[in-house]
Amino acid sequence: MLSEYQQDLRDRFLSAPVVPAPDPWRPVSAHLIPIGGLLGVGFALDPASGKDLLMVVSSNGHGLFDASTGERLARDYDPDPETSTPTGPDLSCPGLGSLAGTQVRIAGLFGGGLHTTTDDGWTIQVFSPDWPHHRVLLSADGGLCRGPAGEKWWHIFHSSWSELRAAGFSPSGRTLAVATSSDITLFTRAEPNL
Repeated sequence: MLSEYQQDLRDRFLSAPVVPAPDPWRPVSAHLIPIGGLLGVGFALDPASGKDLLMVVSSNGHGLFDASTGERLARDYDPDPETSTPTGPDLSCPGLGSLAGTQVRIAGLFGGGLHTTTDDGWTIQVFSPDWPHHRVLLSADGGLCRGPAGEKWWHIFHSSWSELRAAGFSPSGRTLAVATSSDITLFTRAEPNL
């Protein structure tokens, strides 16, 4: 049985419509980036440019994406089966493309997590008031989600068609990723003002 507060919170999240992320966030693509059999994702910085990169691990191989454009930069259709699954104590996989020779931590089906806050106060939270469907909320109030939706918090993603794998920020705070078992949604912004 839910308390009155819990029921109010549940009702608030259920009634909040999915809306675009607020300024300064913008979607990287007009559409989801399809990734069949997605297992997990992890962020890394491009060693040459300092851009956010997103490594994707799926049952169909590994991919590396420019997180600010959604462009696929590298693809490995047949990664080494000994090291291609993000297991072990650090849940990492070998990088590819410009990340070759490094390990990238992966969050998703096997555990782990992405950053849930940025240094300048943005917070991402995942709620399931109608489990097994997940709602991703972006907030500018430290994750309190007080007040009406659209003022200090926004329901930016509703995973009702695929299982949520991971949601969170890159370490730089410039990119926000939402990964499901079938696709990726990316949001980006200019360099945060800290």
